[in-house]
Amino acid sequence: MRFGIDRLITDRALRAPLEGRRVALVAHPASVTEDLTHSLDALASCDGVNLTAAFGPQHGLRGDKQDNMIESPDFDDPIHGIPVFSLYGEVRRPSDEMLDTSDVILVDLQDLGCRIYTFITTLRYILEGAAKQSKAVWVLDRPNPAGRPVEGLKLREGWESFVGAGPMPMRHGLTVGELGHWFIRKLSLDVDYRVVEMEGWAPDATPGFGWPLGERTWVNPSPNAPNLWMARAYAGTVMLEGTTLSEGRGTTRPLELFGAPDIDARAIIKEMMDLAPHWLEGCRVRDCWFEPTFHKHVGALCHGVQIHVEDQSYDHLRFKPWRLQALSFKAIRRLYPDYPIWRDFPYEYELDKLAIDVINGSPLLREWVDNAEASPQDLDELTQPDEKAWLDERQDYLIY
Repeated sequence: MRFGIDRLITDRALRAPLEGRRVALVAHPASVTEDLTHSLDALASCDGVNLTAAFGPQHGLRGDKQDNMIESPDFDDPIHGIPVFSLYGEVRRPSDEMLDTSDVILVDLQDLGCRIYTFITTLRYILEGAAKQSKAVWVLDRPNPAGRPVEGLKLREGWESFVGAGPMPMRHGLTVGELGHWFIRKLSLDVDYRVVEMEGWAPDATPGFGWPLGERTWVNPSPNAPNLWMARAYAGTVMLEGTTLSEGRGTTRPLELFGAPDIDARAIIKEMMDLAPHWLEGCRVRDCWFEPTFHKHVGALCHGVQIHVEDQSYDHLRFKPWRLQALSFKAIRRLYPDYPIWRDFPYEYELDKLAIDVINGSPLLREWVDNAEASPQDLDELTQPDEKAWLDERQDYLIY
């Protein structure tokens, strides 16, 4: 298959509308061509492409920042001599001065298919800025590695944030190009928008179910997104960022496992199985031990749970990462009623809300966990109408 960037650099006719116009690129470390050339370098070598600026999202254009809430500076690219503006530094939205450097903004960002992944919020902000400044936006489309399944509560009105770009469920099942169409209609934007579509993307094809496994190299789109297995689990494990539990940062398997020094992972798995075994289908879970070298519980031996989605047990349609992780919180709350699950700190610059609520786009998930009377069926009854509504809503935006 071919990604949007590969089609653009090999097809002179496709990029002909760029000739005579100033071009900016929004990219990160996974913005690479089939032969692993960074998109900035590939475009700079293309006839008819006048690169005048670039933008780096969270973690930077080249992936220089390891953790969340570590800002990147603006700089001049030493190879191409163009300004590189940080959209995760002094600003999150492109300023008028930044946008004045180009006529067309190319967006080449590898997403993980999860609402909280900030690159799609950056897309929204680019589209809004472009609409105001009469700039064109082209998305060079890439696969959604989590595929088409949908899961989770929709973000509620008033809960928008840098990790909550709009009222979609946690696992949205769209590509970045498709999301651009959704943003434009949802926000009533008047913007010159184009998707350079992929060729041959088959989101239901085994074994990748969204990612062309064995055909394209995985490059980390952010430092703790090391592989496809993390991408599959991420719509659930990302919630760990709002808890005191380690999400495996500081280990070799971040966001595929979770744990803490003061929990019994085997007891937690048993409690999860007793509560809702159907929420554990489509994967394997096992207890494990790990010692983070940085981040939460650094240097402490943690008992944890690892989620395995890389072998024959994986079932793409039955695997429910958001429910699985929610169930783990419920099990901990039942086993340890006073356990301080929820981490209270300024998450992505939201100062007056609990991180877990910012992540979920409302307090509904946390309230379900903390309510001793609430059952898995109760969470299903909250969530399933949101999921069905989104499946209907997104139909108009499917390209592939």
